[in-house]
Amino acid sequence: MPEQTALSDPATAATLLDLLVVPETNLILVASVIEPLRLANRVSGLELYRWRILSPDGLPIETKSHIPIPVDGAFQPGSEEDPLFVLSSHNWKRHATSELKRLLAKSARHRSVVAGIESGAWLLADSALLDNFSATLHWEDYDDFAAAYPQVTTVRERFVIDGKRITTGGSLPTLDLMLELIRRRHGYSLALEVSRQFIYEQGGVSSNATAMPSTGSIRLADPRVSQAMRVMEEHLEQPLPLVRLARRIGISERRLQTLFIEAIGAPPHIHYLALRLNAARRKVIETRIAFADIAAATGFNSASAFSRSYRAHFRESPSDTRRRLKGYGTGG
Repeated sequence: MPEQTALSDPATAATLLDLLVVPETNLILVASVIEPLRLANRVSGLELYRWRILSPDGLPIETKSHIPIPVDGAFQPGSEEDPLFVLSSHNWKRHATSELKRLLAKSARHRSVVAGIESGAWLLADSALLDNFSATLHWEDYDDFAAAYPQVTTVRERFVIDGKRITTGGSLPTLDLMLELIRRRHGYSLALEVSRQFIYEQGGVSSNATAMPSTGSIRLADPRVSQAMRVMEEHLEQPLPLVRLARRIGISERRLQTLFIEAIGAPPHIHYLALRLNAARRKVIETRIAFADIAAATGFNSASAFSRSYRAHFRESPSDTRRRLKGYGTGG
């Protein structure tokens, strides 16, 4: 699977996405695309992402839950190069008019990326936009889709990024996708912090079971990884050396490294540093605590070491963050 797309190149300018929402799309599917982007903006204190919601006719989207989605206008593409996400849930064929498919094909000639979100994959395939690409979609439709479009390499994955085409298999896989795109474009630390906003504790689950942040590459994490992450969070002020952390879990340091790579695509020291820096960034933004005290509270041996690491990850110093966000509303 190609690693680079127009949505994965690091950049400082805001990324604009066009979201074409087809009638009868689920609210949760729309939220799965937008909410990670909104949280990335909130957590970073920057406008990293902007989006426009479009409908085929410019009218609000009628959803199955009878809650309409306001739109910014009709889908009338010109030569826009911004990524286009096509969102669809129920009865896609009812809305796959020849005019809509013509506009999709026209728009795709210019777009840096075209994504079929859930049943949006059907619309892309029916417009010949997935020919010779790998794609996925909701598991219920897999066999029918594979039979209908033999020119598409259909795979059983939660989401697929294949060059200029992206597809997903449902709402939660779409959330995974958006976190993965945030990770590729803005780094593991931001993706981790955004993912942690979605953690919840299921009813009936033991309080010893830790909810896992889903950073795109996380599936069913090994319980030893979950335990290691929990220990890391308990030791931010005085970080444990990895050899001691592994001993606490009852495995070797090398095995711990392997398990983390398999579970989240990053070694344990990267995850540990991301936890500490994200905790530090929250203190920088939400408090007036001195930077030396923040450094001590998040396991850095000096304010200068903290500042260097902070700048390397967030591309600005702690002072820059406070200065830039002075008076900035962090709610929402």
